[in-house]
Amino acid sequence: MASIERLRQITEATKHAGQMSVGELSELTGASEMTIRRDLELLADQGVLERFRGGARSLLLRGEEPPFAMRAQEGLDVKRRIGAKVAELIADGEAVVLDGGTTCLEVARALEHRRLTVMPLSLHAANALTGASQVKLLLPGGEPRPGELGVTGPLAEASLSALRFDTAVIACCGLSAAEGLTAYDLADAATKRAAITSSRRVIAVADGGKFSRTALAFVVSAASLDAVVTDETVPEEEKAALTAAGVTVLEA
Repeated sequence: MASIERLRQITEATKHAGQMSVGELSELTGASEMTIRRDLELLADQGVLERFRGGARSLLLRGEEPPFAMRAQEGLDVKRRIGAKVAELIADGEAVVLDGGTTCLEVARALEHRRLTVMPLSLHAANALTGASQVKLLLPGGEPRPGELGVTGPLAEASLSALRFDTAVIACCGLSAAEGLTAYDLADAATKRAAITSSRRVIAVADGGKFSRTALAFVVSAASLDAVVTDETVPEEEKAALTAAGVTVLEA
């Protein structure tokens, strides 16, 4: 089992069980106890769990997402393909507001050499576009979320309401035709809504796994989206339902 997949499995298992022993995690993943101990130290450093002698307990609530550093390496090839597909949908000269999150970070990297005006809602994405010679970079106000470094709050929302964008590229924690686009963090959800309100076109980005989740905070209904860029693992029933709601579903 690859290390990122094993870390994800350990994170999910401890979150649902509350706490687990090194032996239980070793049996679950098929990794040695020495490897599990190293994994637990890494996850403890990221604030995912708390170590105790012989095991670990989760520090994540059931409604919380795993840390940015872990998600950034998960499904990286898919995120890069999604980023490239989104870049194909954006014309030179557009004004683009780019959401936070690991998938939108890959969108930022795909836009690096384009002639665009971009407001990234994440310091990670802003850093990726710093120095891009043809990108006019606009920085919003707001308070960066720890680890995520996505900006939220009244200053971020005021920055968005003062502008009008051609396209908003919005990430999500969950997406379905029935429940709409959802996020784990309430302040993040409000910032996403402000970006959508200020944009003529809305493109959501989501790998196939997002279609099996509904997060805590409602952002917008599926009908508010113009397009969804995903991968080939999107469930066919969700693809059909989104299409029926007037959303263009594109696979990267």
